[in-house]
Amino acid sequence: MESLYLLIPLSVLLVGGILWLLWWAVGSGQFDDLEGPGHRILMDDDRPVPAPPPDDLR
Repeated sequence: MESLYLLIPLSVLLVGGILWLLWWAVGSGQFDDLEGPGHRILMDDDRPVPAPPPDDLR
C-alpha cells in the first residue's frame, strides 16, 4: 500500500511528460505532412545525371 504513494505521483508525472511531448510535437509541425515523403520517393527521377563535358586545356 505504501508503494502506491510513490507510484501514483510518478505515473501522473510520466503521463504529463508524454502529453507535453505530444503537444510540443504537434505544435512544432512534426505531423503536418505524413504522406509527402512517401510520394516523393515514388515520384523520384531515376534518370542518371549526365556527366559534364570534359575540360579541354590544350
